[in-house]
Amino acid sequence: MSALRGEVYHCPYCGGEDLRPHEEPAGAWLCRSCARVFTVRLVSVDESRIPAHSHTAAEEDRP
Repeated sequence: MSALRGEVYHCPYCGGEDLRPHEEPAGAWLCRSCARVFTVRLVSVDESRIPAHSHTAAEEDRP
């Protein structure tokens, strides 16, 4: 499995779980339940929706 290909667990069309990597187009998946070939692409991550995980040095010094 290529590091560039994310793992897909369900077909976005039929919900099938019998998926196999497909050669073309690059990064494609074949759903053996509905015979569709599809790709999934992450466009971005909205970092404003992720809770802050930062803490100050004073918090690190507490017992």
